[in-house]
Amino acid sequence: MSLALYNTLSRRKERFEPLDAANVRMYVCGPTVHDLAHVGNARPAVVFDVLYRLLRHIYGRDHVTYARNFTDIDDKIIARAERTGRTVDDITSEAIDAYRQDMTAVGVLPPDLEPRATDHLPQMVAMIERLLATKHAYVADGHVLFAVPSMSDYGRLSGHNRDALIAGARVEVAPYKRDPADFVLWKPSSPDQPGWDSPWGRGRPGWHLECSAMIEAHLGDTIDIHGGGQDLIFPHHENEIAQSCCAHGGAPFVRTWMHVGFLQSSGEKMSKSLGNIDIVRDLLATAPAEAIRHAILATHYRQPIDFGPETLAQSRAALDALYQPLRGRATGPSSAALARHADPRVQAALEDDLNTPLAFSLLHDLAHAVNRAADDAAGEAAARRLKASADLLGLLQDDPEAWFRWHPPAEQAGLDDAEIVRLIARRRDLRLARDFAGADRVRDGLLKHGVLLEDSDGETRWRRAGTGEV
Repeated sequence: MSLALYNTLSRRKERFEPLDAANVRMYVCGPTVHDLAHVGNARPAVVFDVLYRLLRHIYGRDHVTYARNFTDIDDKIIARAERTGRTVDDITSEAIDAYRQDMTAVGVLPPDLEPRATDHLPQMVAMIERLLATKHAYVADGHVLFAVPSMSDYGRLSGHNRDALIAGARVEVAPYKRDPADFVLWKPSSPDQPGWDSPWGRGRPGWHLECSAMIEAHLGDTIDIHGGGQDLIFPHHENEIAQSCCAHGGAPFVRTWMHVGFLQSSGEKMSKSLGNIDIVRDLLATAPAEAIRHAILATHYRQPIDFGPETLAQSRAALDALYQPLRGRATGPSSAALARHADPRVQAALEDDLNTPLAFSLLHDLAHAVNRAADDAAGEAAARRLKASADLLGLLQDDPEAWFRWHPPAEQAGLDDAEIVRLIARRRDLRLARDFAGADRVRDGLLKHGVLLEDSDGETRWRRAGTGEV
């Protein structure tokens, strides 16, 4: 099966054919870096990480270029700087470092490129000048605005009519605008705000312009895939299309648009204003990182996720079932070496518009195959197939024993690993001395501390209990 992806622009699933199979180009809108990343930031990062892994598997690691930007100049960042008395650079640098750490923790590979908006001011100015020269933009009251009526098919991505577009943009209908739908390309900065010199005075770029300029600078006029959250379809991505197409003489901007669904909490959309959004760093203190990744991928990327503690508990239990057959099995030296062992059914599921729920079901079938293996050789082969297939999803990356021994990093109560190993040895000695009551007391004592023992083939393995197991 060939790769098929749902294209928001055409509203249908399409066979993916890159412009150049030797250089598949993908851009994903990254975070506005003013605070710690929340799970809403993590969902697109994880989803497009799976697509990045799949593209590299299909086309080769050296034939995919993936860019994910940092928006490091924005009114939210300026407002936080004013509120806290810190510099914009301090806030954005700290947030970028934290974002990278948190995304690495949940298994997101570093993109090939991570452009920062503030490094591309000359490219933004140049794009504005081209839009002015072709009458797609105009200067008014210190602002430069894109003239929406100059683009006949504006609104194709979102599918809204003109009235809905204006209402949905939530833009100020300023007196200097020629049309209510016109949007800002450049705006003036006050003396106490960050700003850069330009032909139109000291100011800063509009948010939409930043991504258009970074894509042009690093990936070219036309790219294969552009991704982001569903909330970015309008106005952000609609306006990116307008700027880029008009700046490039009508050349196509993006061939495949992909958008990730919303996150919900108890059926209500997650948002900072409602105070119901989970910070990734907080989640990492309460659940294994792969459980967070699994919870994000267990629902198809275009559907909403109802995310909460129960979701994480279910994901941890599902991963327990996948890790268990790998205990004591040799699965291979590296992901690269394992790739040829991946089950083609899992790859086919991912090639069908990233059908991760089906891929997870197939992983559990593969886990059952390990358990049913007739001999050690068959078991090792089945385990390699499971591990290689999970690699496509960025899962089963931990050592199985380390997975089962995970506990919250801040947890002070309970036994450390060395003490658990000592007590297991004590239990073994009691059993050898036929003091079974004493051995059971040791086992019960470990259980009270959330440690489960599993006796098999004369060997005792242990794991820390997941939520609700004790």
